Amino acid sequence: MPTREERLAGGLIGLLVGDALGVPYEFHAPERIPPFDHIEYTPPVGFTRAHSSAPPGTWSDDGAQALCLLDSLLACGRFDVADFARRLVRWLDTGYLAVDAHIFDVGVQTANAIAKLRAGTPALMAGSTEERALGNGSLMRVLPLALWHRGPDAALVADAQAQSRPTHGHLRAQVCCALYCLWARRILDGTDATDAWDDAVATLRTLYSPSSPERHELEEGIHPDAPPAGHGQGYVVDALHSARWAVAQGDYETVVRAAIALGNDTDTTACIAGGIAGLRDGANAIPQRWRDGLRGKDLYRPLLRALTA
Repeated sequence: MPTREERLAGGLIGLLVGDALGVPYEFHAPERIPPFDHIEYTPPVGFTRAHSSAPPGTWSDDGAQALCLLDSLLACGRFDVADFARRLVRWLDTGYLAVDAHIFDVGVQTANAIAKLRAGTPALMAGSTEERALGNGSLMRVLPLALWHRGPDAALVADAQAQSRPTHGHLRAQVCCALYCLWARRILDGTDATDAWDDAVATLRTLYSPSSPERHELEEGIHPDAPPAGHGQGYVVDALHSARWAVAQGDYETVVRAAIALGNDTDTTACIAGGIAGLRDGANAIPQRWRDGLRGKDLYRPLLRALTA
């Protein structure tokens, strides 16, 4: 069994590797994805790469925003939504914590929200609450909160929801982040991934009163008792269930390849699933070639050392 330190490292590296592995395949339909064993940082000859300006092994906005969150948590010693929001603005404006300071992908909802933040909108009010604004941009980056947090479940849930609001204010996106963080926390503590999901759902049902809007979103928006399945889409609920399905497919390598084989939002599905698989299996379970080929080591390694310390 991996140690807690190995799980922490596996969670962070696992999300970055999954993200970077999925970058070349983004926007492709599942039938266009290469054969399973050929899914690598560098796709097979003849495959049309997405984001051709990003060298193989480069994480996208998913990984950069996750590192922004971790850096904020380590600097502040708590979740400070205003500080986190400032780092998101800095990421988009200067390439902060992006590999080579190069921004090659940003979601429409995130870009719109960051424009509001830049103009002075308070962090908790910047993310759209409209039904159409239910992308996975806050879910893809939230795992470091679960890795860092030492408070009770209720505090973790509250911080996970607040973490979503600078860019994705809809309550369903907030609850997805809370469920994912509780799932990750249970796995970090050594619980089997399936049992960890069930326990995370049960915990939310105790924290959200039956008549609350949060409970309604959990039951009617997310459907947490449904069998794991998804299509690798950018919709936050589908992204969560797609990752849940991928995590059940096997070891780390199988998990991230299965996530990418769903097509569509490949980097984010593999990021969300890869973080959980790395957390479950530990950093040493991530193939060495992928760890070696991951770019930006000078960016994430100091944060990982501070986290595990």
